[in-house]
Amino acid sequence: MKTSRYLNVMTASSRLTAVVFLALAFLLLISPISASETRPGEFNGAIETPHPSWFKESFLDFREDIAEASAEGRRLLLYFWQRGCPYCNQLVTDNLAHPDIAQTVRAHFDLIAINMWGDREVVRVDGQTFSEKTLAAALRVQFTPTLLFFDESGRIVLRLDGYYPPADFLKAMEYVYLQRENEGSFHNYLMNDRRDETLVKSEVEEWFMQPPYRLNRHIGNVSRPLAVFFERAACSQCDILHRQVMREPLTHQLVKRFDNVLLDAAAQTPVITPSGATTTAARWAKELDINYFPTVVLFDPDGTEIVRAAAAFRTFHMQSLFDYVLTGAYRTQPSLQRYLSTRSEQLREAGYDVDIWSYDLPISFEGQPVSLEKIQAVTGGVAAAGD
Repeated sequence: MKTSRYLNVMTASSRLTAVVFLALAFLLLISPISASETRPGEFNGAIETPHPSWFKESFLDFREDIAEASAEGRRLLLYFWQRGCPYCNQLVTDNLAHPDIAQTVRAHFDLIAINMWGDREVVRVDGQTFSEKTLAAALRVQFTPTLLFFDESGRIVLRLDGYYPPADFLKAMEYVYLQRENEGSFHNYLMNDRRDETLVKSEVEEWFMQPPYRLNRHIGNVSRPLAVFFERAACSQCDILHRQVMREPLTHQLVKRFDNVLLDAAAQTPVITPSGATTTAARWAKELDINYFPTVVLFDPDGTEIVRAAAAFRTFHMQSLFDYVLTGAYRTQPSLQRYLSTRSEQLREAGYDVDIWSYDLPISFEGQPVSLEKIQAVTGGVAAAGD
């Protein structure tokens, strides 16, 4: 009887040992296979851009640059760029390569390129010394290209955060070289150009709120940030936003987690702002200094503006701006460019392909779209509750 019990114990022990051995062998067998199957995703859309030879070679003392430009009847234009930036490439190849634009820039501006991650020493107008990258940080350069136009006294009279298509870019240069800042803001200059036109949308996405626009009502509802779309009539870039960027499935998933409002920046539509002020769409657009159409202003659930898309953006970057606010990433990463870089690297490490220049498929796996939940599982984002 004792021998039988002993044999039973030994048999059970042997079986347990065998199970453990087989389990360990299985883990050792599958681990390298799993690792090899998770290939890094591709990264597409980055473009290196040689700068035109007529860009000014400077010692980067902006006091001297402004004086030299002024002596020749021109103004200083700083151009912040970074390597691989497709929007910078578009500025150079579409805008500055256009004969009329190139002639206008060369006749009225001294253009100096500043690498937002560069280490060259820069002397600002007030005499303070920076490196290129610390100057970009001090000026809160979040997008490339960023363009700063200076007057003869060293004051920044216009700033463009992001890429402006040729017609919009020409309008901005015209405002500066004609010195219209002495007559009013760039916002007023743009609005006076088409003051009588009214925004008419034949179809509006279902996620936009209907009036009355009481935008302070979402305060305290921690699950819903706010996106305000400012547009104008006859706006080709507005059409691109709605017909291409907003139709991508991932954009749908992100935008639907916001309270969304579409406003005609020229209209007298009544609005109660997130701060509780009673105003109109036109007055609020002026107060916010909206200088590009469409501009999308993103607010956190407390009604604080976090970031705005005030230039022409492709799908990956527009989605990233919404995700930046939705996940609360801005609380721990104030640099939007570092957030974009980290987000892209994390997605690629997980095997997802990233195309920063595609309208249709900015994030994909084996040619198929990827859900918001999978993306945020990789990047650590926490989506706001409730659709």
